[in-house]
Amino acid sequence: MNYTLNQLEIFLRVAENESVTKAAEILNLTQPAVSIQLKNFQAQFDIPLTEISGRKIYITDFGKEIANAAANILNQVHAINYKTAAFKNQLTGRLKISVVSTGIYVMPYFLNDFLKLHPHVELILDVTNKRTVIENLKQNEVDFSLVSILPQHMEVEKMDLLLNKLYLVNGQSIENSSNITADELFENLTLLLREEGSGTRQVMEEYIFRNQINFSKKLQLTSNEAVKQAIVAGIGSSILPLIGLKNELLNNDLQIIPVKNLPIKTMWSLIWLKNKKHSPVAMAYLRFLEQHKENIIKERFGWYSNY
Repeated sequence: MNYTLNQLEIFLRVAENESVTKAAEILNLTQPAVSIQLKNFQAQFDIPLTEISGRKIYITDFGKEIANAAANILNQVHAINYKTAAFKNQLTGRLKISVVSTGIYVMPYFLNDFLKLHPHVELILDVTNKRTVIENLKQNEVDFSLVSILPQHMEVEKMDLLLNKLYLVNGQSIENSSNITADELFENLTLLLREEGSGTRQVMEEYIFRNQINFSKKLQLTSNEAVKQAIVAGIGSSILPLIGLKNELLNNDLQIIPVKNLPIKTMWSLIWLKNKKHSPVAMAYLRFLEQHKENIIKERFGWYSNY
């Protein structure tokens, strides 16, 4: 056996996600690089670690045992690194944050300077839909979650970071839209919705119900990027968070359509379980945000206030 720590890490991420593509995204590697290392790792065992059926990868029972062993080994390696850095009086440890998909346009800007100040902090950032984010928090698998809608029936504490504004977006302007009732406007649009469990979809559906809006046709897509590209292609329109539209608005690929009772306003909030005992890294991050979040908003989101 002559496998490397890098191969253990790659196999563990593939096993956790049952996807080479997802593992590549998490590890910031290309898909071919992950596939090659996975093949080299597998070659060192006489028993299969994975099985392929169609385009889906499955982890065998033996593979699951190896994945558990890999997790234990990597945890010990991390512990050695943390202890070494701690001996040098440096902040060390993992910071685990789950983020709803649109939050990827927000969270990195509130992390960048903190990570530069503390280079030995390891960030684990999971970007997924609202349902999974809340489940991660409920199971105490993360330090913090970033959401735009606070979870119901959960006791959490929060720190508000940034106002979230959602507008009706189309590929081109609609003549006299501000003089048309919302019901008349939506009746002539194909509405693009996110998947069930998405916070953006929840906000959109609440707006439609609250304003008693009828619409003739809807399509469902599974990411904000997919929705944006569909709008650019002329397939339909949607209500989307402004935070993810900067480049498309600057390039005139998308247009904000004035409509009564829009924008919808919520708040991007960092939340955590009430009475949670934070790690030293998590505590340090909260202190950092308290001191610097206003400057971050001013420096990074100045364009945002113009809408």
